Amino acid sequence: MTNLPVLDLAIIAIYLLAMVGVGVYFSFKNKNSEQFTTGSGTIPGWAIGLSLYATFLSSNTFLGVPGKAFGGNWNAFVFSISMPFAAIIAAKLFVPFYRKTQEVSAYTHLEHRFGLWARTYAVCCFILTQLARMGSIFFGIALSLQALTGYDMQSIMLVVGVCIVIYTVLGGIEAVIWTEVVQAVLLTVGALSVLFIIIAKMPGGVGEIIEVGMANSKFSLGSFKPDFSTSTFWVILLYGFFINLNNFGIDQNYVQRYHTAKTEKQAAKSLWVCVAMYVPVSLLFFIIGSCLFAYYHAHPEFLDVVRNQAAAERYPHANATELAGIAQNLKANEFGDKVMPHFMVKEVPTGLVGLIISAIMSAAMSTISSGMNASATVFSIDIYKRYFKPDMAEKSFTRLLYIATAIFGIGGMAVGISLIGTKSVLDIWWELSGIFAGGMLGLFLLGMLSRQTKNHSAMLATAIGVLVILWMSLSGKLTGDYAYLKSPFDSNMIIVIGTLSIFLAGIIITKIKKKFNTSSTT
Repeated sequence: MTNLPVLDLAIIAIYLLAMVGVGVYFSFKNKNSEQFTTGSGTIPGWAIGLSLYATFLSSNTFLGVPGKAFGGNWNAFVFSISMPFAAIIAAKLFVPFYRKTQEVSAYTHLEHRFGLWARTYAVCCFILTQLARMGSIFFGIALSLQALTGYDMQSIMLVVGVCIVIYTVLGGIEAVIWTEVVQAVLLTVGALSVLFIIIAKMPGGVGEIIEVGMANSKFSLGSFKPDFSTSTFWVILLYGFFINLNNFGIDQNYVQRYHTAKTEKQAAKSLWVCVAMYVPVSLLFFIIGSCLFAYYHAHPEFLDVVRNQAAAERYPHANATELAGIAQNLKANEFGDKVMPHFMVKEVPTGLVGLIISAIMSAAMSTISSGMNASATVFSIDIYKRYFKPDMAEKSFTRLLYIATAIFGIGGMAVGISLIGTKSVLDIWWELSGIFAGGMLGLFLLGMLSRQTKNHSAMLATAIGVLVILWMSLSGKLTGDYAYLKSPFDSNMIIVIGTLSIFLAGIIITKIKKKFNTSSTT
């Protein structure tokens, strides 16, 4: 759209250099692997909570959530409503468990419970999930900065990615957490700034926003019908509960932070700090999306610019006449991600744009750096050290953590580049996370809640669950004579049904084997 003024570019450059400086500062404290992965357990609970909050509030939230609200309604906010319910279970069940085991990796205990296959399976699922998450966030940040700066998305990913890799590799988990504390404050202030500017630009103020939103059903939480084939209130509530339980309970990003706390009480406190911050702030982003809808409803001429940009990016080889027709046929949910960047270019004052872009970047950087550190930790402990060099010297192991962190950062950039041209970054992330996370959560719950389930029963149950997940993920491509085999469920139900398939199949198989063994002995 335009190039940023020098002042805004200078603010962004200062922010990036400051983040690298934090990594350099903490690099002097990283003398061993324990300091790199857990900060030697010296970080206060409130800081960990803000770190968790910043990890949740990624650039996908900053851009994707207003885009979802602009193109639809507040149905996705139900995800946030489910968070406290998942936090209750995590604080009562998972936090005490991990603090007691003292295992840095969330997946080590699966080998003790079911065997090496379970540990390896969970690690592979986690790494795939993190690559998908980091890639979608790289894509999201590049999407916004391209509109604001005019640079191509690949170059943006490279510059931002190099900065993230440097401060994450040098500083370890302590640098990640303390930079996320700063980023949590910055991105919250950035979101509030955007909201106030939109309201100030509306001729009728808040009253007009509410009137337009009510007339277009922008504040709806979705249908309350018991329908699981579309994105109803109940589908998103179930999806949110299982994803948040997966995050708080078995995601290495979160489990690793429990070990950075001084006490178990501080670790549990961090969960509630995260929930208390994320739920209202996520609502703030939905409000921003509805406000943007009202703004462009009042200024339809600006919306044509957004439509044209979206059409040009999606169909780069189309001529001007074709693009004009394509642009007019685009639905609001197909260009919602571009609305926030356009508004910032058009209406946000010089200087403040740089601060808001820094906020968006901070949201991206916090999540990506966290994913890099967590992925490197589980790969080094659960894959390399377990399979190849179990007796690694401390110095060699610490060096491996540095190298693995950098490699996962580069991998996330590669995934981000491959996502260029996709329709909705939030939809892509939700679908991928549901596919990869479903099997992990089901296996964890089976191991923790069904103590009678043994190795072979868990393996068979996991195989059944994976088949169910593959069917739900891929059956949408079936046509013709095989169309009747399509999954009747919404894609957000993948993690719900996949988790329950593994858990219930494990319990049923265990009961059948127990009954069979009893009858055989008699």
